[in-house]
Amino acid sequence: MSVKYYVGCSGWHYEHWRGLYYPEELPRPKWLPFYARQFTTVELNNSFYHMPSEKAFTTWRESTPDNFIFAVKVSRFITHIKRLRNLGSAVENFLSRASFLGEKLGPLLYQLPPSMKRNDELLQNFLSSLPPKYQHVVEFRHESWIDDAVFDILRGHNVGLCVFDMPGFSCPLVATSDFAYVRFHGSEGLYSSCYSDEELSQWAQRIARLGQNVRASYIYFNNDAEAFAVKNAITLRNLLNIP
Repeated sequence: MSVKYYVGCSGWHYEHWRGLYYPEELPRPKWLPFYARQFTTVELNNSFYHMPSEKAFTTWRESTPDNFIFAVKVSRFITHIKRLRNLGSAVENFLSRASFLGEKLGPLLYQLPPSMKRNDELLQNFLSSLPPKYQHVVEFRHESWIDDAVFDILRGHNVGLCVFDMPGFSCPLVATSDFAYVRFHGSEGLYSSCYSDEELSQWAQRIARLGQNVRASYIYFNNDAEAFAVKNAITLRNLLNIP
């Protein structure tokens, strides 16, 4: 199986990247096309806080090349407020809006709150309700979920496990679906530290081994301080020999 790697950043619309990554004179509406000349994917984070408009999704789709992929972080209303219970049409409504990305819609990330402890029945019921035509991935933030039995539940639905790295808490590098998903939040300071070339070299070797069993690997850097995410994403991409 030949794996396709998508390496990018968690978001692109950071004002503090002006001058560090984006040219000082470049208008904000042109930031995404600028970013998309260097990367083939981005993880949409603002969709977690509020639902982007149909126009926004359409503009993002039209501002990027044909091979560009958007991973989309699902609304916190579903994960943090409703906590996967009594969702009604919430998931359907979110997906209908995200579908304006068309063929550029990639994985949908459900990040659970740190206070949400393991509940296998709840997870089973939630995953069973998700439409299988999409790529779904779950990021657990409470350590009780990090268990082989939970990973088996994900496998049963071909739902991805979000592997993450953050200070004091990391997830095993395993794939539970036909794709892998990895988020880097910073090794020393949350969202604020830069990974060393040595660290990224070790990660690249591990990700390459994981890639032998999946068709695609989506990898995002969330350490946006000082535009470290951009630097680290470029380094990892080079280490993985991505054109």
